[in-house]
Amino acid sequence: MLIKGMTPQEIRVLQEFRRVAAETLPGDAIRALKHPAGGGEEPAISLIAKGYLTADEGRTSFTLTEKAKEFLAYDPKPEFEEAGATGTESAD
Repeated sequence: MLIKGMTPQEIRVLQEFRRVAAETLPGDAIRALKHPAGGGEEPAISLIAKGYLTADEGRTSFTLTEKAKEFLAYDPKPEFEEAGATGTESAD
């Protein structure tokens, strides 16, 4: 499933920032990310082009942009209907 035009590997990179609660991660941590369909530095580089990350000149660290922070702040919650929540019954 693609979210906002991102691949699962790119989403995995952003989720790592959330998991460790950091705005900047070293390049080694990004390269160590695993994903069944490929991981590592390539998804992070594509996130730079999409405006979600910035990197220093040697790509030794990657930092979230405001766009990425907004994406990570989105936390959808499913809406559940509670059984019996239609009202109270009268005992006449």
